[in-house]
Amino acid sequence: MKLNIDLPILNLISETAIAAGQEAYVIGGFVRDKIINRPNTDIDIVVIGSGIELANNVAKSLGNGATVKVFKNFGTAMIRTADIEIEFVGARKESYRSDSRKPIVEDGSVEDDQNRRDFTINALAISLNKENLGEVIDPFNGLEDIRNGIIRTPLDPIITFSDDPLRMMRAIRFAAQLNFKIEEKTFNAIAKTRERISIISKERICEELNKILLSPTPSIGFTLLNKSGLLQLIFPELAIMKGKETISGKGHKDIFYHTLEVVDHISAKSDNLWLRWAALLHDIGKPATKKFDQKAGWTFHGHEFVGSKMIHTIFRKLSLPLNEKMKYVEKLVLLHLRPIVLSEDIVTDSAVRRLLFEAGDEIDDLMMLCEADITSKNPFKVSKFMKNFELVREKLKEIEEKDKIRNWQPPVTGEHIMKTFNIAPCKEVGIIKTAIREAILDGKIANNFEEAEKLMLEEGEKIGLKAVKQ
Repeated sequence: MKLNIDLPILNLISETAIAAGQEAYVIGGFVRDKIINRPNTDIDIVVIGSGIELANNVAKSLGNGATVKVFKNFGTAMIRTADIEIEFVGARKESYRSDSRKPIVEDGSVEDDQNRRDFTINALAISLNKENLGEVIDPFNGLEDIRNGIIRTPLDPIITFSDDPLRMMRAIRFAAQLNFKIEEKTFNAIAKTRERISIISKERICEELNKILLSPTPSIGFTLLNKSGLLQLIFPELAIMKGKETISGKGHKDIFYHTLEVVDHISAKSDNLWLRWAALLHDIGKPATKKFDQKAGWTFHGHEFVGSKMIHTIFRKLSLPLNEKMKYVEKLVLLHLRPIVLSEDIVTDSAVRRLLFEAGDEIDDLMMLCEADITSKNPFKVSKFMKNFELVREKLKEIEEKDKIRNWQPPVTGEHIMKTFNIAPCKEVGIIKTAIREAILDGKIANNFEEAEKLMLEEGEKIGLKAVKQ
């Protein structure tokens, strides 16, 4: 099989390699994605000999100040253009020690380089050489596996995954990204060697989790992680959500699979990674709060509070960022029941103001999460919830236009309170600010300086403060 080398940069690399008498091949993910018409701007070039030398020659041919970034320790070089990243490396063969995923590397042939690839669909190469330009080199029937939607390893999967356990995560990630099936022998090897994942850094595992979450249907990946036993090792807080329990004929739904449905619903509407994390973690507090009541059945009271408190620990354990992204997820987990409660009851202006006040700029994402959280199989129930959510959205818009509560700033500052009553920072300042905030949220006064200042004077008088003349 031959493919057209229809990218100018590949033609240039081919011409440069031929002129220098070097063998060169495009290999890996770019070849796979070209065959399945999937966008990919990362190109890996394997060279028989020095990849760094070819990269330097290509940069000279490119002109326009093209620069080469060299990684001598790895024998690789990289050129970035406006929209493509190209990595050059000499062909190599690898061997592994049992306590590390870092291989012992030696120079090798293109066949050696293909042997070290993780999956048959990633072992495909395209020749950039004059005698067979564009020919696909496919020693492991990767083309057939692409046609059949199969992920399997080129060599013995037990050895493949033992050598580099991160490949287990990559297999599951590709299954989610491409909607491919993992071949049975390969999947069984993941289950057998799963304990080897312990030698992989949390950062690398987290990279794969993020890619699974960003796939079109994340539930595919998390179902496979659970089925293989990897989930219990890398993310036990999520794994314990699986299962149903019945007492006195009363059962609850499987929280794990409900969660995956919510994640898929969100993923159909948003590419926001952190919103997807919020969907994955929105019920993470349920196992810790699960109780059975003979009258009410199963309850999970306060799971939103418990879940939001768990986020920091989970983010730290998974090496996720402990910054505003984490706080965003904490906020959505904490508030994810609020719009549902509003949709089930009479929507008061006061309740909507408080929701806007607490959610701030995240209100739209929160509403999207709440809508995704409706996974009932009863179409009447779903329709009722969605209509009620629409009423909540209308009320949110109406209140925001009228009262400007989103990302609310107090119309009277602490500095103004201290100056008015000639006092230093103290608890009384906080008491007055809280009284003003609550009055605005309850609709007792308008969200403006005049009414807030009037209330400030009244509240100050109540607690024994006297305004000084300015």
